[in-house]
Amino acid sequence: MGISDNDVQKQLRHMMAFIEQEATEKAEEIDAKAEEEFNIEKGRLVQQQRTKIMEFYEKKEKQVELQRKIQSSNSLNAGRLMCLKAREDHLHNVLEEAKANLSKISADQARYPSILKGLIMQAFLQMLENEVVLRCRKQDEHLVDQLLPECLDALEKQWGKRSKVSLDRSHYLPSDSAGGVEVSAKQGKIKVSSTLESRLDLIANQIVPQIRTALFGPNQNRKFFD
Repeated sequence: MGISDNDVQKQLRHMMAFIEQEATEKAEEIDAKAEEEFNIEKGRLVQQQRTKIMEFYEKKEKQVELQRKIQSSNSLNAGRLMCLKAREDHLHNVLEEAKANLSKISADQARYPSILKGLIMQAFLQMLENEVVLRCRKQDEHLVDQLLPECLDALEKQWGKRSKVSLDRSHYLPSDSAGGVEVSAKQGKIKVSSTLESRLDLIANQIVPQIRTALFGPNQNRKFFD
């Protein structure tokens, strides 16, 4: 007995429904897998971008902190420099005041002759030349003339020789200087300054650390001392 057309149509519909069901399930499976892979990739990209953003802001935060430390250090250094400059200016003023008071020494007629004699002797003993030229202030010329013989006698006792001294009466030391003498030899190639100003400069260089300590107290950062 042959299969009727209805049976054939029924079987075809059944086969088509099965195929359609299979296709639908396969499509759903593909969609689900694609959705899963999409979500995984999306999560990976989101995490990657989040990591980059975190790294970017972490780097910026470090840069800001570094800049803050640099600015703080610069401000601190600027403050220290201002403090040091103020101290040096004050120390300079102290020394300038001392220089201004030097003129009072030469104005003291009771003390200045012995001081001038000491300055002349120091110059001679530093020079130790057979022939020297001596310069002084114009107002000290007469006093120097009086002091030279005893200075040369004292030099001869200590050195064993007597220098020939020429007093330069054409080129005096500045009249507004504090006093003292300048001695030269060998046509000016050798010079010794024995003025009150030069002695103050010499002493100042030696005692400036003590002056700083007296004015500002000990330096807490200093570990070694001469």
